[in-house]
Amino acid sequence: MRLLTTTIIAGLAASAAQADSLRMSWWGGDARHAQTQQALAICGEKHGHQIAAEFTGWSGHQERITTQIAGRTEADIMQINWPWLPLFSRDGTGFADLRDYDHIIDLSQFTDEQLAGGEINGVLNGLPVAETGRVYFFNKTVFDAAGVPLPTNWNEVRAAAGRLGEGVMPFEAQGLNAIFLVSTTVTQRTGKDLIDPETTTVAWTPEELAEGIRFYLSLVEEGVIRSWQQVAGEGNIELFEMRPWAEGRIAGTYEWDSAYAKYADPLGDQELVPVPMLQVADAVNDGTYRKPSMLFAISRNSRSPEAAAQIIDCLLNDPEAIDILRDSRGIPASGIAVERLAAEGGIDPNVQAAHDMVLAGNGPTPSPLNEHPKVREVFADYLEAVAYGQIGPDEAAGEIVHEINRAIRSFR
Repeated sequence: MRLLTTTIIAGLAASAAQADSLRMSWWGGDARHAQTQQALAICGEKHGHQIAAEFTGWSGHQERITTQIAGRTEADIMQINWPWLPLFSRDGTGFADLRDYDHIIDLSQFTDEQLAGGEINGVLNGLPVAETGRVYFFNKTVFDAAGVPLPTNWNEVRAAAGRLGEGVMPFEAQGLNAIFLVSTTVTQRTGKDLIDPETTTVAWTPEELAEGIRFYLSLVEEGVIRSWQQVAGEGNIELFEMRPWAEGRIAGTYEWDSAYAKYADPLGDQELVPVPMLQVADAVNDGTYRKPSMLFAISRNSRSPEAAAQIIDCLLNDPEAIDILRDSRGIPASGIAVERLAAEGGIDPNVQAAHDMVLAGNGPTPSPLNEHPKVREVFADYLEAVAYGQIGPDEAAGEIVHEINRAIRSFR
């Protein structure tokens, strides 16, 4: 995709000698591009800097950043996807340490947990722009029409199967959602994330993982969710693009809180609502999967890191910038930003409710390596093999643990 570049001239009252020349790169759509450029103009003027904006769509952005970082030609300020942190900063030295600029950036607007999401090896490589997490959503209209209460645990989801109307499935767990369903179940039972932060190895035993796989299979067998084979046979279409979803014949899913509109819009007058985390009977925590959706980072090669820090602080914490950017990158992580938007009624009530559930949930801080492409590939391949009867849960679990450990050993 062609790189779009524009230069924002700011700080008209400042001389060229006083101004720092900065570059900022990000991905997004047209609305995000326009809002970010407008906010950069405001922030640049306030601090007397000139900022060149470099923006693209999502496709190809990681590859471009990878090339730039390798050649030390990256922008001063970068929007970084959370799973990229260990790829670009394996030992924590890939980006500037933002704590070195805590006299400029108001880190008090972020919780310790939020800041931990941007750390590698104890170094604050990125500041979370927004935070997102997985939430259970159900079609309240379908449940109400059948006289079935919205579920509060998995036994109630199982009980809803066959009671919502002919051919109506109470839940969906296809592809990535199947992986998350298995992972959440194991996390709830063990209290551990997939990746042990101390050893950078798989924290779960094969026996623990096998139980999670059996849980997923039990939902298929009891008619709670569609089988892997059925989903594949229908073309692996995204749930929000499927007619059964739009027509209320699939009545629940497990998705990012920030993706609410994508799933609610196709339902028309039907009401999609979040519910608190569903737990297995022997859970020791919620298993909430919460992460930064993206981060702002400063290049370790920047010649003007303090100026870059001023712009980051302005984008995240300045009232004028907050009013411009709003939720263009999701519900903001900054405390002052989310309070300002909420007070102005700028957040959909269901999105806010879902986000509140994410923040209130408990569970281990997930490693970015959960979303490493090879980790996801290994999980998907063996879950598919189990679904097709080519391998049993115990053998699959052992292979998953072994293969993921091989995939991430270079990050130790």
